[in-house]
Amino acid sequence: MTKIKFGTDGWRAIIAKEYTTDNVARVAYATAQWIKNTSDNHTAVVGHDCRFGGRLFTEVTISVLVKEGIKVFTSQSFVSTPMVSLSTMKHNAFAGIVITASHNPPSYNGFKIKAHYGGPAIQAEIDAVEALIPDSYDIDIRTFDDLKNDAAVTIIDMEQEYLDHVEANFDIEAIKNSGIKFGYDAMYGAGQNVIRRLLPDATLLHAEDNPSFMGQAPEPIARNLTEFAELMKSTDISCGLATDGDADRIGLFDENGDFVDSHHIILLLIRYLVEFKNGKGSVYTSFSCTSKIKNLCAHYGLEHHVTKIGFKYICKEMIENQSLLGGEESGGIAVSTHIPERDGIWMGLILWEFMAKTGKSLNDLIADVYEITGSFAMDRYDLRMPEEQKLAIIEKCKAQGYASFGIYTVSGHETIDGYKFLLNDDNWVMIRPSGTEPLLRVYAQAPTKEEVIAILDATKATILA
Repeated sequence: MTKIKFGTDGWRAIIAKEYTTDNVARVAYATAQWIKNTSDNHTAVVGHDCRFGGRLFTEVTISVLVKEGIKVFTSQSFVSTPMVSLSTMKHNAFAGIVITASHNPPSYNGFKIKAHYGGPAIQAEIDAVEALIPDSYDIDIRTFDDLKNDAAVTIIDMEQEYLDHVEANFDIEAIKNSGIKFGYDAMYGAGQNVIRRLLPDATLLHAEDNPSFMGQAPEPIARNLTEFAELMKSTDISCGLATDGDADRIGLFDENGDFVDSHHIILLLIRYLVEFKNGKGSVYTSFSCTSKIKNLCAHYGLEHHVTKIGFKYICKEMIENQSLLGGEESGGIAVSTHIPERDGIWMGLILWEFMAKTGKSLNDLIADVYEITGSFAMDRYDLRMPEEQKLAIIEKCKAQGYASFGIYTVSGHETIDGYKFLLNDDNWVMIRPSGTEPLLRVYAQAPTKEEVIAILDATKATILA
């Protein structure tokens, strides 16, 4: 029997190894029991992204839910995670389920659980589902054509519902008529139709269905977007947006084809929401985000709170408190004007509207932020290593066993989630094991990109010595 454990955002595993129809059925059964144990509202929205087997594993999930007395809303084709979350709220469903492994490599698939408010289920709810997972569960898998004729299954158009919500909340005509040329790399993911339908003149890349993602993890980080960067540099596209496999994470490029990380995106969003939209509320960001966010919040008189890593922790704060924005280093960002859910396309459209309304380039807008916060750079190394070595490094971090990393002396520690080593002049380096993949993540902040890389190299050399 495979022990199933949810990570920072859902259960993920390798297809045909741990991620099988039998194991998906076990998780679906537990989810159904959680719904019935928790609420009289026995309804769920179910969708899948573009990954291999998405339709099959959705059929398994719906087959189980219907057998267990859950009414299901689903779509005919692939959908993004934000679409499922939005439809969960709009249809007053108790839960949303997304068959996706988000940004993980193509060999993975997964199972995300959303709550009635249109965001990730909180940790206590995930724990409740985990506790209900049986050792086995027998189910006759019904085809989608069979299921859609069942009285318990309602077919809805989640993509159209999402597009209608976008049209109601953005000045799309201002973006279209701005004269600014936009580009979008869908990374073969579930957001591919949205920009095509909203902005027909945008330049699209990898906006077709390819379950293999051409062998690359659909994570919108610089090293995975080199083709998009080259396209930006060889054309007159002024801003490039990229989203991951289920379109909840954002990647961004400026007019020079240079990658703009999520730390800068969060700062830009805060400025636009406060100065141009009169936004108010607290800002919640994960432990691995830049400390410059605190500076900008102080400038605007906003409360800033740091959470553990995993958007479910941010979501919990956003639904319990008046919030402006919640964001994480990995590119997952939510704003109070939308559902409490990460949404890469929504964040991109806010920034494109910002550019359209001000007539400024992305770099001009970043320069305006730097006048408040000071300039900085961030980067991250992902180090794959044997589990034994990874655990040994974490134990040493726990014991504060690193006094320096090369020439960089440690002056303090923070341990909200992972191990952050404070260096001089607002520089820091952080070490944390991934919650979804077998690797160690190393993050750093410094005034320049060159110094960030120097800190990362020194840290890597020290911990691997």
